[in-house]
Amino acid sequence: MKIIERLRSIGPGAMVAAAFIGPGTVTTASVTGAEFGYALVWTIVFSIIATIVLQEMSARLGVVSRHGLGEALRGQFDSRALSVVSIALVVSAIGIGTAAYETGNILGGAAGLEGITGISAHIWGPVMGLCAAALLWTGRYKLIEKALVALVGIMAISFLIDAIVIGPDLGALAMGFVPSVPEGSTFLITGLIGTTVVGYNLFLHAGSVQERWAGPDELPESRADTILSIVIGGLITISILVTAAAAFPVGTEIDNVSRMADQIEPLAGPYATVLFSIGLFAAGFTSATTAPLAGAYATAGALGWDTDLKSPGFRAVWGSILFIGVVFSASGYQPVQAIVFAQVANGILLPIVALFLIYIMNDRNILGEHVNDTTQNVLGIGVTLIVVWLGVRALYTVGQNLGVF
Repeated sequence: MKIIERLRSIGPGAMVAAAFIGPGTVTTASVTGAEFGYALVWTIVFSIIATIVLQEMSARLGVVSRHGLGEALRGQFDSRALSVVSIALVVSAIGIGTAAYETGNILGGAAGLEGITGISAHIWGPVMGLCAAALLWTGRYKLIEKALVALVGIMAISFLIDAIVIGPDLGALAMGFVPSVPEGSTFLITGLIGTTVVGYNLFLHAGSVQERWAGPDELPESRADTILSIVIGGLITISILVTAAAAFPVGTEIDNVSRMADQIEPLAGPYATVLFSIGLFAAGFTSATTAPLAGAYATAGALGWDTDLKSPGFRAVWGSILFIGVVFSASGYQPVQAIVFAQVANGILLPIVALFLIYIMNDRNILGEHVNDTTQNVLGIGVTLIVVWLGVRALYTVGQNLGVF
């Protein structure tokens, strides 16, 4: 009965999982599995732990203070200059960043529909964008949450079944949980972390928990939701990597995620291909819905606008993000390389937002007795330092490839 109760409590955490299991996750995990086999499974495990640490803080901020992360940042500094800089950081890194992701989200989901129907992704893309817009326009949080929870369930079933049916090498999979850094893998390690520990999800979570829970007394339910949802999301990511590792010889380079579906069919049959396409569609649609929502929570909160789902300013932000995605999705833009690079960029930018969050989580004027304890601060700073290190290494690798270093 307790398990059923926990599953029923899933809500804002599932929206976070829905956001990070997008086409970027499918692409990056598939590329990683094809190139390095099971060797980087440990990276996803680290990403799950890191995401739980940071998202728990974000959710606690929202439940206790009744403020989003953008609002908290705006009110944190006495200096007008610092306040302006923090607002500019949020609006540029989160608002513009989610718009940059949106084309890939829409086209990734549309590619899944193309695999099922044979109709071009560039036709399905605008249709998906309009459907996401219709869902958000309702302004009904419970409806949005239920739709996203259902799609996360569809993803879990689709990708887990594929991973099981294709028959992974269990011994090699077990060794993948042991940390190692194969030559040339730093870029993808940072990408895997970047596709899971997503900066804009911190804003999404702090805003959405206020719609679900009323105050500090409900923190245990919020924590359970966060942990369970993110673990499920991590298992989905591992399933995608495992499927690619089993389907391709180590060292294979994937330039189009649809190759995954083509490769699975001779190994596991046409139903596995359909399941992969369904999972890809669900991943795209959930991210195409949550990225604009996160961008709206972050931007509206930072600018001091009303964060009600039906307010004009809030709708204007998510509408702009969706519009950009729909326009580019209809233009024939191919997102695979851009998606992977965007995930790496997110991994590099994330520490800035994480440091802001840790700083706020130690402010007793906002959180009272619910400020971070020593363990939470150590974990948060540790996660941030590791992400910084990986980001620096990724920059160095990119610089080497470009001949800068």
